Amino acid sequence: MSRAALLVLADGRFPAGGHAHSGGVEAAVASRTVHDTATLHAFCQGRLHTAGLVAAALAATAAAGHDPLELDEAADARTPAPALREVARKLGRQMMRAARATWPAPELDHLARHRPRGAHQPVVLGVAARAAGLTSSDAAHAAAYDSVSGPATAAVRLLSLNPYDATAVLARLAGDTDRIADRAARTAARVAAEGTGALPAASAPLLDITAQEHAAWPVRLFAS
Repeated sequence: MSRAALLVLADGRFPAGGHAHSGGVEAAVASRTVHDTATLHAFCQGRLHTAGLVAAALAATAAAGHDPLELDEAADARTPAPALREVARKLGRQMMRAARATWPAPELDHLARHRPRGAHQPVVLGVAARAAGLTSSDAAHAAAYDSVSGPATAAVRLLSLNPYDATAVLARLAGDTDRIADRAARTAARVAAEGTGALPAASAPLLDITAQEHAAWPVRLFAS
């Protein structure tokens, strides 16, 4: 196992398309729900414990070798907003292209063949982690971190926020991120015995609602 591979996978410069998405923070900024570092911290913390937990568990379980097609169906069931399902599959397609170029593997080819329109991004991330020789815990950490780093980076552009302050938000969330990743990795072990019903289904209804509204905006800075 290479720790450097985890750094590559979690790097914001990995060409998986995440830079074009705000993780819901653009809509939150427009509504003034997020307007400074304190409210950005609260937003990211809430996202980490809901969408981030689900994504981390899916990624960890995929990295453990569970059938990614079954996990993709489970991800669909846990993503009620059509706009978010579309975004998840678009990001999955982009991550698939990057992952297959970086870590060519039969598992990635299999998933791409059976999900030509794209699988959910956390599932692809988990399969990519497995192809890179990483563990379930590694995949969970990458997915959990991704769930908050995207919104924090987007907030810098949307609010003209000091990048140091946005980075400090991520640093203060480090303990929470570790705990979510650890919980997700434990869930991956349960899925092997209990099936995908053991996956968390934490919801964030306001994120679902604002994602649908954001998708209809005629002008926006981010795709989601």
